[in-house]
Amino acid sequence: MENGTPDLPKFAVLQLSGCAGCEVSLLNTSDWVDKFQLVYMPLVVSTHHIPDDVQVLLVSGGVSNAEDAYNLRQAARKVKKVIAVGTCAISGGVSNLGDRDDVRELFLSRYDRINLPRLLAKTHPVDAFVDVELYLPGCPPTPELFTAALTDSRGFKAAAIVCAECRRQKLANMRPKHLTGFRHGSVLPDVCLINQGFLCVGTSTRGGCRAICTRPGHPCVGCRGPSNLLIEKGSAVWLENIQRVFEHMTDIPADELNEALRSPQLSMFLFQFSDYAGGDRPPRSKDKVL
Repeated sequence: MENGTPDLPKFAVLQLSGCAGCEVSLLNTSDWVDKFQLVYMPLVVSTHHIPDDVQVLLVSGGVSNAEDAYNLRQAARKVKKVIAVGTCAISGGVSNLGDRDDVRELFLSRYDRINLPRLLAKTHPVDAFVDVELYLPGCPPTPELFTAALTDSRGFKAAAIVCAECRRQKLANMRPKHLTGFRHGSVLPDVCLINQGFLCVGTSTRGGCRAICTRPGHPCVGCRGPSNLLIEKGSAVWLENIQRVFEHMTDIPADELNEALRSPQLSMFLFQFSDYAGGDRPPRSKDKVL
């Protein structure tokens, strides 16, 4: 107690190999300010260690080197609850694009590397090292999702898919024959992006993001991961579901669609984040994904 006010529960943010986008998203909401005390986040809080009385640890970024793994294990021992935040923490995300032989050879060939952490064989998700109680997908998660994760995630009901929040109209008589490039063509304001030939995967992606990309006309790339119907089935099933949607709504050739789904624009999410059944882990339960 201080000045008659009870101490607020404390939370910390541990950033591993990532871009700090999730931290910026967290700072874009103030809903948690009166409910929690932020005691550690190197981006904004000047302290060198995580206190021992922290209730919740938000972890962003992937585990790409020995220092990441050490810091994660040490921090997890001090807290009651670990939440994996964002695509990188759940599946590797942007940092996982460095799991290429040419990039690795270039890094390892430099003799002037001094005091750099040992590079792991690949970028790992957080739950490969510690138990995770809640997964908060997104790149980055929206401020509302952070609020729900910190306060009462059980009372937060996200839309089943992005389309439910987008509300663009799907037209039966508007069937494109080819895909429109990501940065080509004008966008009709109220018509489904698939009807307009854009490679939008919102029909199979979990909602909760307020459709902040698709409403202004940018196709969904799946950063929130697969919907609950697909989340425990892996990336192959997610891709098949997307392909069936396009077969139903368009006349785009299957080969053209298949090639586009494997393009760099979508590979970060459709082939990493979606594969919850990948590796030696059991599938992540949809009940633990916000």
